[in-house]
Amino acid sequence: MRLLAAGRMLRFASKQGCSAARTVGYYYLPPQSRFVPLVASRFSSSSTTGGEAAAAATSGSASGEAVAESSSQSDHRISPVKIRKGRIQDGDRTHPVDEWTNTPSNILSHIGRRLYLNKNHPLAITRQLIESQFAGPEFGNYSEPNPIVSTAQNFDILGFPADHPGRSRTDTYYVNESTVLRTHTSAHQHSYFQRLGLNEKIRPEEKGYTVIADVYRRDAIDRSHYPVFHQMEAARLWQRPQKDPLKYSSQTAAAIMKDADNIPPHDVKVEDPNPTIHPQRNPLQAEHLSVEETEAIATHLKRSLERLVIKIFSAAREGAPELAHADQEPLKVRWVEAYFPFTSPSWELEVFWQGDWLEVLGCGVVKQELLISSDVPHHVGWAFGLGLERIAMLLFNIPDIRLFWSEDPRFLSQFQEGKITRFVPFSKHPACYKDVAFWLPPSAATAAGGRTPFHENDMMEIVRDVAGNLAEDVQLVDEFAHPKTGRKSLCYRVNYRSLERTMTNKETNRLHERVKQELMERAGVEIR
Repeated sequence: MRLLAAGRMLRFASKQGCSAARTVGYYYLPPQSRFVPLVASRFSSSSTTGGEAAAAATSGSASGEAVAESSSQSDHRISPVKIRKGRIQDGDRTHPVDEWTNTPSNILSHIGRRLYLNKNHPLAITRQLIESQFAGPEFGNYSEPNPIVSTAQNFDILGFPADHPGRSRTDTYYVNESTVLRTHTSAHQHSYFQRLGLNEKIRPEEKGYTVIADVYRRDAIDRSHYPVFHQMEAARLWQRPQKDPLKYSSQTAAAIMKDADNIPPHDVKVEDPNPTIHPQRNPLQAEHLSVEETEAIATHLKRSLERLVIKIFSAAREGAPELAHADQEPLKVRWVEAYFPFTSPSWELEVFWQGDWLEVLGCGVVKQELLISSDVPHHVGWAFGLGLERIAMLLFNIPDIRLFWSEDPRFLSQFQEGKITRFVPFSKHPACYKDVAFWLPPSAATAAGGRTPFHENDMMEIVRDVAGNLAEDVQLVDEFAHPKTGRKSLCYRVNYRSLERTMTNKETNRLHERVKQELMERAGVEIR
């Protein structure tokens, strides 16, 4: 089972061999790139918060908009996106639907919730904890509230090839052929790098940023996966001489190391057995960067992120004094070589937690081609990305990702801004398992006959459309090919369970019959 991992933004691209660099053209900021600054964190370790830095950086900018955190579930929401006849209405923007459209209303209903702004929500508390390690004035802390972006932003500018699996309608929610619900926060990084370049004149002390956003992917149904989740990414840049930067690379490296030496040390054991640069596994960007610069950037990056994960997991331990002695062993951290098309060299950071090595985030030295295309060619730097739910589930011991969307007071009342507390289950309602077996249509196996081949995510989407959050888990339990006809049969087991009440057998039967009907109508299967 794949984890809803920290670093999932990076892995989504790297596993498929694509570039998850970032977005928009020169001097063009799309309507949804709001650069929304966030307010101060109770975890803040700086006298000047990231929110204050961001607010100052956006003063005088038409796209900047201060957003205050709220203590309720409603007063931070934005206008919902609605499906109307032949179009999807997004505020003042209208998107016509076409044969590519596959975004159902139950997914669109999540847009605008902005859970990360409800100050007493576990996602907001987790966000604040992370931002406290990347505070102002050095970092601006931002959010991107509107997830509707162009395919150019989400794919083309990032180097996704035309036949990349991530572009498939089986993996991505399309508003129409040229518009999607973003699949990663990377759909905005290009514009944030541009902004850092502009900041050199209006706010030179802001050298980096964090950004949080909701992202959307057609995915499995289980306790660790949800079609809507949240990512955070961050970057830090340094300026180089505009003329012959490699000639003066020692000076640039010295400036970066000076900043790295200002990062307070820690006493946690870190395993980092591999060299910073490896010709095959983790190559140097030799055309653009010197070894000395790369080593300095890597040092600053690793020290910054080691402190971040130490802060996170120390907070998790402080919030769980009842954990067994085995869980209170000294924290261990290790660096693992990785590959991401938009950074080189690249790494993943793992933490030994409750007996397992857990991936926390992915990171690396930003590829210079990305910075050049973002109008900051005379800069170097690092970037990292993580999945917020993955961190929050560890921090608060939340066992089911669906809970983050719950409005049940029994869930929400357990959390308070600035505090890490262990979630106490308020009830364990019984599960109800229902199987559905069906023959795939011939076209599903051959991709002929005019029907789109069946994909497992189609099954997930149908169950999600019918049952919503009442479906806890969907698993393929049997697969069979007829020995004579070669016709293929699949059997899926659906676990229906509400987080908030006991479901009756009559209710689950009714839902399951609707699932069967939708499978026949939408996927063309024959129920066995």
